Amino acid sequence: MEFRTPQINLYVENLEVSKQFYEKLGFKLSFTAEIEGKEVHHELLLDGFNLGIATKDSLKEVHGVTPGKNAGCEIVLWTDDTDLAIQYLVENGATLVSEPHDFLDNKLRSAWVQDPDGNPIQIVCKRKEQ
Repeated sequence: MEFRTPQINLYVENLEVSKQFYEKLGFKLSFTAEIEGKEVHHELLLDGFNLGIATKDSLKEVHGVTPGKNAGCEIVLWTDDTDLAIQYLVENGATLVSEPHDFLDNKLRSAWVQDPDGNPIQIVCKRKEQ
């Protein structure tokens, strides 16, 4: 037995709003699943990482599973400028959770936002040598 091709699925209230949000981050739509003519799942690709988004209703209706409320994971996106990226994300529907700040002896700069469904996203960059 072999495991392969990992991805994360997020369960969302509004599939179209979430798809548009992640496309603004540079994700490209690679797959859409429809049930009875209704889109219920998208897969979006960014730099080799596959992110699935699916409606909470479809998870329950199709699979009999109720999505949990666990906030014990996050999506991490590396960038060249955390402050600029956070400004862009907030202007495009993200909710600011943590202002940009330096850590690890000022080697990294990081901040957190939430997507439209409250899923945490960490934005981080390596600090330029000063």
